[in-house]
Amino acid sequence: MWMHNVATAVMMMPVATGILRRFPTGPDHSVVTNFCKAVILGVLYSITIGGMSTLTGTGVNLILVGMWKSYFPQAAPITFSTWFCFAFPSALLMFLALWGLLCCLYCSRSSGQALSVYLDKAHLKKELELLGPMAFAEKMVLALFSMLIVLWMTRSITEDIPGWGVIFNGRAGDGTVSVMIATFLFIIPSKKQKGEKLMDWEKCKKLPWNIILLLGAGLAIADGVRSSGLANILAETLDFLDAVPYVAIAPAVCLISSSITELIASNNATTTLIIPLLIQIAKSMHVHPLLMIPGAIGAQFAFLLPPATPSNTVAFATGHIEIQDMIKIGLPLKIVGIAVLSLLMPTLGAYVFKTSEPVQ
Repeated sequence: MWMHNVATAVMMMPVATGILRRFPTGPDHSVVTNFCKAVILGVLYSITIGGMSTLTGTGVNLILVGMWKSYFPQAAPITFSTWFCFAFPSALLMFLALWGLLCCLYCSRSSGQALSVYLDKAHLKKELELLGPMAFAEKMVLALFSMLIVLWMTRSITEDIPGWGVIFNGRAGDGTVSVMIATFLFIIPSKKQKGEKLMDWEKCKKLPWNIILLLGAGLAIADGVRSSGLANILAETLDFLDAVPYVAIAPAVCLISSSITELIASNNATTTLIIPLLIQIAKSMHVHPLLMIPGAIGAQFAFLLPPATPSNTVAFATGHIEIQDMIKIGLPLKIVGIAVLSLLMPTLGAYVFKTSEPVQ
């Protein structure tokens, strides 16, 4: 939820495969093999679903917020807390659906007895004790990360409870908090070696800066699509949506964006291209421009193919799952996601984002 989904996938997949290394695989151990598949698929899709619930969880969410601010600078911004209030219930419903699918398709009632041999609590407890107590550096990073989450969630709460952001007259945003916490990492010592800090430039250079450049490029392309008039031309290619009933707009948009992501482009690229079109379509249909939210979230429903997202590629590379496993879980999960979004966007979304009010 709080980290980018690609970074989380790279971090969590080795943990999952390390746990599964003690399990035997092969045709004689079908129950164990299915459990291994369920673990990898569970980690994969929970990373994607969890990333949807916060602005920092995926690049798509950041692109969405950036475009909203670019196209409608006078409108109320999409804050960390408002997005969480809408996206977290959506993610929770999808997570429950994922758990049900994995239990039904990969974990039979007899699985517990067959797996208990390899999941000895005493062995797991021994491995946990080998890690030893938390070091000072680990405690400080945890404290700073917790502080970051609290500041994100409390900058703007409700109209009656404005949050700490009111102190700065709205000049401090979520990015301000992120930069401040990152600065502390370069100041606070790690106490591992003399003069060493929690973060230094040599470590910082190894961060995936290409993700930052990708997001910035997406915003630049979106602004070019708008200012050149290309958005108006491309919107005409989707003018069939004018005939779609209002209640069916969300599932239609969600299905289109998720299909593009699966077959043609990454979810970041799909979001960059489709949001300007959805804004123009919303204007022509005289509906609220936050019609682009189903398009952005739908672009993250890329559950079927390994190349669709980097997270899918990381999971597929473990060797525990095959394409048919991804389709078996991903297709019904995609349908559930579209249904959840179609239900919550005109109800909870209308309340949270105030789509009944005109955009300035």
